[in-house]
Amino acid sequence: MTTNLWSLKSGDRCEILGYDHALDDKYRIRLMEFGFHPGESVSCLHALAFGAPKVYRVSNTVYSLDDEVASHVLVRITP
Repeated sequence: MTTNLWSLKSGDRCEILGYDHALDDKYRIRLMEFGFHPGESVSCLHALAFGAPKVYRVSNTVYSLDDEVASHVLVRITP
């Protein structure tokens, strides 16, 4: 099932598929520098209420992303 990174709940794991066309290149480049590459596995560690940024683990690093960025990262949920 294809969805976006922002839709994950705490404990969900996914594989990055790519980015949608609405994401500005400066964000796309920065995310790739952080390790958000297509094929990379990502875990959602914390998904707080009221639109607060969510916390994700990529490799051995933890990042916090808000909906303005995370909603443009296309992913596939993995078991």
